[in-house]
Amino acid sequence: MLSALTQKLLSDAKPRGWVLEPDAKQIMREAGLSVPEFRFAQTSDAALDAAHELGYPLVAKVVSPAVLHKTEVKGVAVGIDSDTALTDVVARFSQIKDFAGVHLEKMAGGIELIVGAKIDDQFGPVILMGLGGTGVEIYQDVAIRMAPLAQVDVKSMIDSLKGRKLLEGYRGAEAVNRMKLTQTLLNFSKLVMEIQDDIESIDLNPVLCSAQACVVADARIILKQG
Repeated sequence: MLSALTQKLLSDAKPRGWVLEPDAKQIMREAGLSVPEFRFAQTSDAALDAAHELGYPLVAKVVSPAVLHKTEVKGVAVGIDSDTALTDVVARFSQIKDFAGVHLEKMAGGIELIVGAKIDDQFGPVILMGLGGTGVEIYQDVAIRMAPLAQVDVKSMIDSLKGRKLLEGYRGAEAVNRMKLTQTLLNFSKLVMEIQDDIESIDLNPVLCSAQACVVADARIILKQG
């Protein structure tokens, strides 16, 4: 059952055709997925107040109804570690078309995965999971299953990845928390089933998985039109 907040956020985004990141992160949180602690600030002073609440280092992302792909307009800044650096970033972001504010969040670490969903005309909701980050198109190491997912489906997806050794603790590195990864995929699948009539696709890239957690570091929700 969708929360009233999720229903409102989806409804408010319908005219735009996609969900702004602070709202997308809130939808993920409502669905039981882990997201970094974040704040939305519309001014430089508000950004500084938020930064002092969150604590450095931080990631900053531009929020604009005109910007779906933030990296294309240099609308992402990582490793912000001081008031001066943050003020400079906000000033730069404010020059981006239709600037609405800044999404600030705590930095997270872990292996980069991609989790996504698409509503296929023939098969309905389809879930994707694989190695993510900026190299996702190079690796092309993904597993795809029809939703809804069960635990056996998640196990099969993880085990089918060519790079699964990275998740198991390659060369002395800590293994990712497989229970957290499994629950992330199950919760995501449940969300997709509940909002399939409203969406065209969802991309969570990256999802940062470590021995402690799996955290959705970026979320993009494209809504169905018409």
